[in-house]
Amino acid sequence: MAAPRAGFGLPTRVLHWVMAFGILGTFALGAYVARMEVGLGNLWLFGLHKTIGAVLLALAMARIVWHGIAPPPGPLPGPPEWQMTLARAAHRALYALMLGVPVSGWARASASGLDVVIFGRLTLPAIAPASPAVEDALALLHRGLAWGFLAVILLHVAGALKRAIGARDGTLRRMLRG
Repeated sequence: MAAPRAGFGLPTRVLHWVMAFGILGTFALGAYVARMEVGLGNLWLFGLHKTIGAVLLALAMARIVWHGIAPPPGPLPGPPEWQMTLARAAHRALYALMLGVPVSGWARASASGLDVVIFGRLTLPAIAPASPAVEDALALLHRGLAWGFLAVILLHVAGALKRAIGARDGTLRRMLRG
C-alpha cells in the first residue's frame, strides 16, 4: 500500500483525487450558498457544505498522517530551481489551506451561535464564541482563505499541466497511475 520509490501509492492517489473533487465541489457549493437567500427550503445546503468541509478536514489529517507513514516520492528532476521552490511552497500552502479553510468555516459557524451539525446527526463542539462581530470577521477570513485556496489550486494545476504537456516528464502520470 505504501508509495513505491518512483510513483505514488494507491492510498496517496485516492486521497489526492477524492480531496481534489471534494474541495472543488464544496468551493462551488460554498460560493452558491453565500449568494442565496436563506430559507427553510435550502437550509440543508448549509449542512451539506459543513458536512463536506468536516469530511475534507478529516481526510486532510489522514493524508498528513499517511505521508508520515509512507512519504511521497520526490519530484522528478527537470525544472529550474526557482520552479521547484515555487512548487514546494505551493504544496505547503495547499496543506495549510486544507486545514485552515474548514477550521475557519467551523469557527465561523460556531460564532453564529447555531450548532454545527454534520451528517444531520453529529454536533461538533463550538470553537469560537457566539458573536455577530466574531462571525463577520470569521466569514471574511473563511472567504479569503477559500479564494486563496482556489488560486493555489490553479497554480498547482498549471504546474502539473506544464510538466505533463510541456515537459512530458511523467509527473502527472505518477499521480494518475502510480
